[in-house]
Amino acid sequence: MSNRTLRADDIRVFADAASAFFRATTGSQAQVRTAYLLEPQVAQTREDFVGVIELGGRFRGHVSFSAPRGMLSHILLLLGEKDYSDASHRDIVGEIANQMTGQARRHYGEALDIHPPRVLTRDEAQPPAMLSAQPFVVPLAWDGYEAQLMVAMRGA
Repeated sequence: MSNRTLRADDIRVFADAASAFFRATTGSQAQVRTAYLLEPQVAQTREDFVGVIELGGRFRGHVSFSAPRGMLSHILLLLGEKDYSDASHRDIVGEIANQMTGQARRHYGEALDIHPPRVLTRDEAQPPAMLSAQPFVVPLAWDGYEAQLMVAMRGA
């Protein structure tokens, strides 16, 4: 993968993992919408909670999952949770990031060094440094809500 642009399969690994979380947790599939390139001059929209996975090893970059509070509250409701604190919302985003990490580990193996996910609020999130390759944004729709998956990685 050295210095090549991302392929659809590279992005699908992360989108499938995020989508699988919704299917397993809520019984309802999240719709993976059409991915698009994030133009350098366009600011990335961040939702209320952001899970960020830093990538290293033979691959460099990051993957983030960004979701609005309402979507996460709805998931908590379906899970029967009574705690709607920021910590509970962070837990849901962290679980999605963990699923993406596990899927990436199975797909890329030892070639990918994955740092533990960090979960931030929109106010805490700093836009990650841009790579030479443009990041892809994959909108995910579920039950009237939309989240965003951003994949920015390249071969080292």
